[in-house]
Amino acid sequence: MGNRLSKIATRTGDNGSTGLGDGSRTEKDSLRIHAIGDVDELNSHLGVLLCEELPASLREDLLTIQHDLFDLGGELCIPGYVLINEAQVARLDTLLEKYNTDLPPLKEFILPGGARTAALTHVCRTVCRRAERSIISLGKTETVNVPVRQYVNRLSDLLFVLSRVLNRLDGGSDVLWKNSRRTDV
Repeated sequence: MGNRLSKIATRTGDNGSTGLGDGSRTEKDSLRIHAIGDVDELNSHLGVLLCEELPASLREDLLTIQHDLFDLGGELCIPGYVLINEAQVARLDTLLEKYNTDLPPLKEFILPGGARTAALTHVCRTVCRRAERSIISLGKTETVNVPVRQYVNRLSDLLFVLSRVLNRLDGGSDVLWKNSRRTDV
């Protein structure tokens, strides 16, 4: 999979283009580069979340997701290459079921917040949704493998669930949206 970076400042991107993993070049503002950048940003936000105190099993799950996201970015970087598969999507489905099992049903919308870890997870969720939109846009003009789209869709759901779990682990609960706070009603 591509060459390892040994020289960081190559100056080849000074003209507004960047190299892909297959050796081809594309504009730095192309849909593919937007998708890669959004996935990279998501992975970075997960790295910040991992700086917090987390249960060991959740930490391991998030580290596995970080590796998957690196693979996903690699797949986006090499047109035609496949790294994300249905088994990785199924793993997210299993994690969703595992973490959602003990949560109470939602009857109201929730606001991002509560514990710092939950708030950081909400940030990850929103960046994941942006990455998903970028990948969908890319898929309208170029081939994107179905498991890539499925993975980011499931991941955003999982991050929502994890934010609820983390609020409970911190001794709190969901921060509920209250329609009664509106003054124009």
